[in-house]
Amino acid sequence: MNGPAASFNIGEAARQSGVSAKMVRHYESLGLLPSVRRTEAGYRQYGEAEVHTLRFIRRARDLGFSMHEIEQLLHLWQDRRRSSAEVRRIASRHVEELSRKLAEMEAMRRTLQHLVHCCRGDDRPDCPILDELAAR
Repeated sequence: MNGPAASFNIGEAARQSGVSAKMVRHYESLGLLPSVRRTEAGYRQYGEAEVHTLRFIRRARDLGFSMHEIEQLLHLWQDRRRSSAEVRRIASRHVEELSRKLAEMEAMRRTLQHLVHCCRGDDRPDCPILDELAAR
């Protein structure tokens, strides 16, 4: 005989999933998490399935997926008839975006490194870093 299904308040669901209670409410408002049952006093009650979904969302956020991508991935995760090709397409597109951002950040780092090298960092007011920021 099975015992009663686990039921958690928002604080416990947040703790078990590693996201804040505020983000739990946010994900619910976005439709990433289905509306959950409430107690007679109006408190949200989460089960294992919702906590598992929150963990999925948190892990996807940790990997930098956008909310739109997470929504797509959630639908695919929940669809047992899905094609893994669609999941791969979303992830590959994300890898490309991350690579683009990394290249942009590397260019920023090189520029700043050069400017820091050119700045004497002494008591004089001349500063190539500020000059570069003020340049048109």
